[in-house]
Amino acid sequence: MIKRVVDFFGDEGHARSRRRLFYLMLVLVVVADLLVAREHAEYLWDRLPGWSAAYGFGSCVLLIFVSKFLGHQGGLMRREDYYD
Repeated sequence: MIKRVVDFFGDEGHARSRRRLFYLMLVLVVVADLLVAREHAEYLWDRLPGWSAAYGFGSCVLLIFVSKFLGHQGGLMRREDYYD
């Protein structure tokens, strides 16, 4: 079972299926966010449909870029042969 999962995410032959699955999950998250009741929202942006999906995606992208910056430019990452 785990071999099939690893092959699905690691093999380039399944790229089209992975992309379709990604887009399907993205649409399901936005649709689920549209179904949430918003009458008790405190802030204006909490009332916007799709806000939580966009905020979560933006936060993940920002986290990736900040960690890459800290790793490469901040000196946290070492060369592969650092201990040799």
